[in-house]
Amino acid sequence: MKNAIEIKGIKKKYKDFTLGEIHAEIPCGFATALIGANGAGKTTLIDVLCGVTGKTSGEAVYFGELTEIDSDTLRNKIGYCSSANFFPMDWTLKIIANSMELGFDNFDRTKFAELCRRFKLDEPTAKKQKKLIKLSDGNKMRTYLAAVLARDTELLVLDEPGSSLDPLARDLLCDLFREYLSERDGERSILFSTHNIADMENATDYAIFMANGQVIEQGFVEDLKEKYILVHGDSENADKAKPFMLSCTVNKTSFEGIAFAENADMLRAFDTATEVPTLQQLSVGILRKAEEDGE
Repeated sequence: MKNAIEIKGIKKKYKDFTLGEIHAEIPCGFATALIGANGAGKTTLIDVLCGVTGKTSGEAVYFGELTEIDSDTLRNKIGYCSSANFFPMDWTLKIIANSMELGFDNFDRTKFAELCRRFKLDEPTAKKQKKLIKLSDGNKMRTYLAAVLARDTELLVLDEPGSSLDPLARDLLCDLFREYLSERDGERSILFSTHNIADMENATDYAIFMANGQVIEQGFVEDLKEKYILVHGDSENADKAKPFMLSCTVNKTSFEGIAFAENADMLRAFDTATEVPTLQQLSVGILRKAEEDGE
């Protein structure tokens, strides 16, 4: 399988936090979600991959051949977007369009205007325009996304793109992800980070779970849903079931949690029910297990 990025032992040391060593693959032609709680290292990894910050060791290979993130060729292929203050706060849509056109040969003004309309933003050519500082957090993110999606890139790398969006805007973003991937028939890829996957599940093909600077699980979503099961049953059987589960929550009447599918038969012996987990349920179970283990 072709990879958009292959991460080989990347490590980044700070005084009070260490990322890695990270070994992971971002498969070509798919949308990959980087999932973890706040502080897990998602933004640090994205910043390293996009050259925003340097790494302590390791390397990343892009598109099977390129390793220097500061090369013009690579920068033109990647559309990067951070979640905060991506542009100066005194810029307007018109200034953003002008700067993107100067900075990138592959920026399309017409597409930018179309995306602004789809995100229900002002027209980039309007005489009166609000500065970014006057916009809500949600409209700032819509603006950032419109600008990066208006470029003809091969890889999108987006840090928490859905965090400040309302449900309708997140639904539109999922649609735009699918449109972006389908336009090149498997030659485009997306990497985005999130700490809440619920509204982005339909746009996620591959998942990488992070906790405390480490990758704790990764794989195609459909494969992960075969590897793990959602288990629930009566609270009186919780203590018997717990040894066969990764994580579990119990209330007065029932319990629920995640287990390996290979333990399904043993768990059914305790009068439990099992089913295929959603990616959200899978995320909660895997991350809770990591938190309990102190990983």
